[in-house]
Amino acid sequence: MRTPHAELVLDARNATGESPVWHAGEQALYWVDIPARTLCRWTLAPAQLSIWQAPEMLACIAPTASGAWVAGAESGVFSLLPQADGVLNFSRLASVDHAAPGMRFNDGRCDRQGRFLAGTMLMNMAASQGEACVYSFENQSDDAGLPTPLKPLLTGFKTPNGMAFSPDGCTLYLSDSHPSVQMVWAFDYDPATGTPSNRRVFVDMNPLPGRPDGAAVDADGCYWVCGNDAGLIHRFTPAGRLDYSLTVPVKKPAMCAFGGAGLDTLFVTSIRPDGIDLSDQVLAGGVFALRPGVCGLPEPVFSPVPVSQH
Repeated sequence: MRTPHAELVLDARNATGESPVWHAGEQALYWVDIPARTLCRWTLAPAQLSIWQAPEMLACIAPTASGAWVAGAESGVFSLLPQADGVLNFSRLASVDHAAPGMRFNDGRCDRQGRFLAGTMLMNMAASQGEACVYSFENQSDDAGLPTPLKPLLTGFKTPNGMAFSPDGCTLYLSDSHPSVQMVWAFDYDPATGTPSNRRVFVDMNPLPGRPDGAAVDADGCYWVCGNDAGLIHRFTPAGRLDYSLTVPVKKPAMCAFGGAGLDTLFVTSIRPDGIDLSDQVLAGGVFALRPGVCGLPEPVFSPVPVSQH
């Protein structure tokens, strides 16, 4: 256990703060609050919060070169373009045919080549029977000039989470944070085709504190995952060995991301549970920053793949 000070960046009081992404060009942190249906941005200098309202729940986001964002939401994948006047331009890129009613997208990000990968989940986790799927979206056009549909990559999950890629892009990490699963797997990942294979257990989180939630990979190739319910962020080596854990002053850290000018700050979003006594975690739902002593990697930008490359 290491105990660098967890600085409160913003007392955001997010119901479910997720998908933090550092935007180097703006020197700003973006994230979403899923139930609130909002896209959030925090600039450090000057310290300023901006919030955009979406028409449906946003769960995961990835930047594009144009200044827009790709997002996994409730009913599909969308393009988000936040405006200075507070309006969020919201346009559908692809619909999703969910395996069951009451599902939405959850965790996701771009691979090193710029494909957008995201998993779905049943919002009523108590009823989940393994309907969740991980999809890939490349946005290449077909012969008619229309975007191709989402491509199912992996199935049989309850709550896919913790998606991250090794620095060389050849290993995909993925967890299932459902209380009945709590596993992290590694896959061989073909960067040329975006195909995962050779699924194997990376970490069994059941004997460790916290369910495996959102994650990031640092420049050393180590996997950082939020220990939801335990107030911890765990660092695992590429061999799957627990290296050390960092503490945050809330029980439900949701996802971590490296940012700051030198990518040496670990930002952490969190969850503020409804209907329970929060006297022992008054900052629940806040955004925090730690200096873990290592640096992260730039977040890949969504890059549409033309058909000619397939």
